[in-house]
Amino acid sequence: MSWLADNFSALLYLISAVMFIFGLKRLGRVRTARGGNQVAASAMLLAIVATLLDLEIVDYRWIVGGMVLGGLVGAVAATKVAMTAMPEMVAIFNGFGGAASVLVALAVVWQEVIEREVVGAPLEVLGGTAAVTIGLSILIGAVTLSGSLIAYLKLQGKLKRGQPIMLPGRHLINLALGLGALVFAAQFVGASAAGEAQTSTLSLAGLSLALGILLVIPIGGADMPVVVSLLNSYSGMAASATGFVLGNNLLIISGALVGASGLILTQIMCVAMNRSLLNVLVGGFGETDSGGGGGADEYTSVKSCGAEEAAMMLETAESCIIVPGYGLAVAQAQHIVREMADLLIGRGTKVTYAIHPVAGRMPGHMNVLLAEADVPYEQLVEMDAINPEFKTTDVVIVLGANDVVNPAAIDDKASPIYGMPILNAHEARSVFVVKRSLSPGYAGIKNGLFELDNTTMIFGDAKKVIQAVANELKELS
Repeated sequence: MSWLADNFSALLYLISAVMFIFGLKRLGRVRTARGGNQVAASAMLLAIVATLLDLEIVDYRWIVGGMVLGGLVGAVAATKVAMTAMPEMVAIFNGFGGAASVLVALAVVWQEVIEREVVGAPLEVLGGTAAVTIGLSILIGAVTLSGSLIAYLKLQGKLKRGQPIMLPGRHLINLALGLGALVFAAQFVGASAAGEAQTSTLSLAGLSLALGILLVIPIGGADMPVVVSLLNSYSGMAASATGFVLGNNLLIISGALVGASGLILTQIMCVAMNRSLLNVLVGGFGETDSGGGGGADEYTSVKSCGAEEAAMMLETAESCIIVPGYGLAVAQAQHIVREMADLLIGRGTKVTYAIHPVAGRMPGHMNVLLAEADVPYEQLVEMDAINPEFKTTDVVIVLGANDVVNPAAIDDKASPIYGMPILNAHEARSVFVVKRSLSPGYAGIKNGLFELDNTTMIFGDAKKVIQAVANELKELS
């Protein structure tokens, strides 16, 4: 019993670490993702309890106050934030993680500086591994914070409508900021006076914040899923560095898990867009976002119809593939789409959903939307698995997707998206594209799918259009 009492906190840390790993594993599949999230959340609660016991916290007033305030903010966000704003909320949460790392590192520095000034101890004892990890925590955390705020503003369309901002000489500026940050980090590691430590850490934080801003502003809306994923990885690496600062093994483990999984997801996103990470970070792609090309005047042979004609085609269809895109999220049409799909299934139609890795504005955006509408997991099919089925599918319904179904990625070598893996919707017997207008996607280019002989446009809000189609299907019953 004495051993258990002496090692109780360590045991809780170990259990939390295992739960984090188990929860992350379950997040890898749609069917088990919700349970995995609950396991990980429980692990975090257990980790907080273990930390309080380990540090022998006696005065819980600030702790309880923080938990109440944070819980209130989280509850409001969970219930009030629209599904269309989920990418923005994820970006903000990444920023909060970076901010926490910076504040903890600065707090440790200030505590060490003040205490050593009081007792007259030399500051050199702060050097070595502790000083290096503090510097990394400030550097990565500050870049994550400012970069995430810029990503949030871009996703909201409040910063040049999400388009790239290309500053002249930006690469040289970024290089100068990066080198400057490393210089101040090195100065902090070798600091021998309180004033020098304070100046170097504040300067490091300031340059890192500026670097985060300048790294993200040249990246266009088309690359936002990659940016959100990469910033998530940064927040994990910052947390892991903070774990070294505090000597907390669990924080090191959980931060490393987030950092590694974020990098893996970033690579998956890059492969899905046929882009290298360096190409994404250099920026500029999508500089004509939301209006630079692919306008209505470029189309000459577009056909359109209404909900009645679409319902008549669906009535006799043996198979239907639904391709969700960001337009589905904007219209909040996931529930009515599920209702229409149930009507079709009731008629004997095979219905599946084709999920492209970068559809929407964050990784897994479409999966989250459809899960909210209780769409059965087995109906969600990833790109590689669904593509061979398009050739034998009677009807495809494209809901607000654009670049991820653009045939130019296959047959136009001059296209900026050439080589990008797409959903082969154009191979189906009939394609209905539900879209408000002929405006381009984030790549800012014309979509040849709209002019194919087997494609018919249905112009309008996705929710209203699908509601009308569902009503027509009910009347045909």
